[in-house]
Amino acid sequence: MKKFLFLFILAFAFKTGISQTYIYDLQFRRLYQFMQGSFSSEAQSKRDPNFMDIRLKMAPMWHDHFGFYLYVEQALAGKEDQPYRQRVYRLIQVDDTTIESRVYTIKNGEKYYGAWKERNPIDDLDEEDLELRDGCTIYIHRDEDGTFYGSTKEKDCSSDLKGAAYATSHVVITPDVLMSWDQGFDTNGKQVWGSETGPYEFVKLRQW
Repeated sequence: MKKFLFLFILAFAFKTGISQTYIYDLQFRRLYQFMQGSFSSEAQSKRDPNFMDIRLKMAPMWHDHFGFYLYVEQALAGKEDQPYRQRVYRLIQVDDTTIESRVYTIKNGEKYYGAWKERNPIDDLDEEDLELRDGCTIYIHRDEDGTFYGSTKEKDCSSDLKGAAYATSHVVITPDVLMSWDQGFDTNGKQVWGSETGPYEFVKLRQW
């Protein structure tokens, strides 16, 4: 009887573990899907002159690689061929409640501008061509309503843009909107770049 009870408990625990793993994997893939697409802050720029019309492209890449990667470009509307920001994001499930979005720059990345238009963006790129932005990882969690939110850690992300010493990033991600607030601060904690009034609101125009 004791042996039977032990086997029952073991089987239940194993089944529960598989169910929990499935749930976490489903949430992870849902976030990856939410982040893919063509986004615009045009609507926000029309109602608030403090914000510009920015176009954000995030395309899945390296379909044959182990891992979940996104190729990212950000540009002013009408100047999509001249992005002012180019990144690669890699999503990693850290534990039951945390997903990391690691941020990379691309060596000689200019030759890949516009790669989001391709079916398999920058497929010829190797991991050696990526440079991790150490300290700039965004730690993402899921709210009860299904919204994902996250941020960098305190002053870990170094930046020298416009006299900054470090940068912070905060994001909120839903199926249709991605909110992003990037700010740079000097050594005294004074903000030197980025929005002062709130996050950019990127509305999804197209899902990849």
